Amino acid sequence: MPDQRDQASEVLAFWITETLPHQWFAKDRAFDDLVQQRFLRLTRRAIAGDLVAWDAEPTGALALVLLLDQFPRQLWRDTAMAFAGDPQALALSQKAVKLGWVAAEPEQARRQFWLMPLMHAEELAVQDEALPLFDQFTDSRTVDVASRHRDVIARFQRFPHRNAALGRVSSAAELAFLQTPGSRF
Repeated sequence: MPDQRDQASEVLAFWITETLPHQWFAKDRAFDDLVQQRFLRLTRRAIAGDLVAWDAEPTGALALVLLLDQFPRQLWRDTAMAFAGDPQALALSQKAVKLGWVAAEPEQARRQFWLMPLMHAEELAVQDEALPLFDQFTDSRTVDVASRHRDVIARFQRFPHRNAALGRVSSAAELAFLQTPGSRF
C-alpha cells in the first residue's frame, strides 16, 4: 500500500501535470469516470476524515484540498455529495493562507486550487476575503470567475445551481437567474 506522501504526490501529479486545464471544469463523463477509477476510494477517505494527517505539510494539504473540493465535483456531479468535502476544504484553504503556504507556492495553478474552496463557499464574508487573494495569487481570468461567484453570493446568499442537488427550493429570482447564460458554474 502506498504511503501518504506517495498518494499525495499521485493526486497532485494527476490533477496538475497529467490533466489539461480545460478538463478541470468541463462536464465530461469520460474524465469523471477516470477520476472515479483512480481516486474514488481516496476521496471517500478524505471526506470521512481519514486523511487529516495530510494537512501537516503543504504537499499533502494541497492534495487533500483537491480530494475534498475538486474530486467530489467530478465524482458526484449534480448530487449533494459533490459538496460534501467543502467545509473541510475551506478550513484547509484558510489554514494554507494563514500559514503562508499559498504565498510560498511558485506555481499559479497550484495557488489557484489552494484558493478554490474560498470561491466555492456560500458565505459572503469568505467570498470578500477571497477576492484580494485571487487577485494576488492567480490570473485575471480566475479573478473574473471568483468575482462572478462572489456576486452570486451577494445577490442570493447561495449558489442557485446547487439548489436541486441540495434539495433547496429555488426562488423565482433564482429560477430566472438560472436561465441566463453563464449562470451555472
